[in-house]
This record gives sequence, structure tokens and C-alpha cells, in this order.
Amino acid sequence: MSRAYGILAEFDSADGVVAAIRAARAAGYTRLDAYSPFPLREAADLLEQRTLIVPVIAVTAGLVGAAIQYYAQYWMNAVDYPINVGGRPLHAWPAFLPAAFIVGILWASAASLIGMLALNRLPRLHHPLFDAPGFERASQDRFFLCIASDDPKFDRAETIRFLERMNAGRVQEVAA
Repeated sequence: MSRAYGILAEFDSADGVVAAIRAARAAGYTRLDAYSPFPLREAADLLEQRTLIVPVIAVTAGLVGAAIQYYAQYWMNAVDYPINVGGRPLHAWPAFLPAAFIVGILWASAASLIGMLALNRLPRLHHPLFDAPGFERASQDRFFLCIASDDPKFDRAETIRFLERMNAGRVQEVAA
């Protein structure tokens, strides 16, 4: 194999992959990724996955969208084309809030979708792990740990031996 993407280990249980992640971190590996059929909170913590950025994107976009909508209504009703109907105020802020709220929700949901796609680097039509035999079971009943070849501690033979000691069902090299 000319160039490897990394070494992939398959586990039967969530506890097995979490223990392997913990051992890999203790051994000094830093470029790890885990795949499982359901979220593993402990694995995400060990892999130091950031989860705060999407809510920040949503709140920021929602506030910006609501502010733009509110200002647009204010501009149109009080500045650009003011019409005094029945002595009502031109800047009727209670009437502007429902539309601003709805537009804020729209902007927050759209920004969350776009941000999540960008952060997950989607759409990705192909990934080297898709060619690994048995990897399709990551969405069914198997757990996988991949140590990337660009890890500073990566040594093909030593990494394979390390993952075999973790009681992995199958350890394989994945081509880039």
C-alpha cells in the first residue's frame, strides 16, 4: 500500500472503543476519530469534540436576522414612507416584534443547517474509510476507531500492534 489514510480498528461494544480511545490518548496519539451507530458522550469528551459552536452560530444569526427585520419595518413605516393612520405612532414597536421573531427563527435555523454542513465538511461524496471492508456496519452495530497517518506518533507497525492489544475484532490499514 503506497500511502495510508490511517489504521482502522473494529470493536464489538461501545465500552471497547471508549477504552481504546482512552488508551490511545494515554499512549500519545492525537489524531483519532471514532465512529459508532449512536452518540457516545464519553468518546466525544475523550476526542475533545467541540459542541458549542453551532448554538453560537444559531443565536448570532437569529439576533442578526431579527434586528435586520425590525430595522426594515422601522425604516419602511417611520422613515421611508410614513403614513399616519388614525393617529397611531409611526414607530409601533409591538406590531414589529412578531415578524422580527419569526425572521430571527428562520435565520437561526438556516444558519444552523449551513453551519453544521460546513463544520462536518458535507456534502462529502467519498471518504477513504468508505472503502474499508465492514465499515458500513458503523451505522448498524459496530464501533470503529481510526488513528490517522498524519498523527505525529504514527508508525504503521507499532500502531497496528497497539490496536491489536486493545482487543479489536479487526485491524486494517486504510488507503488514502
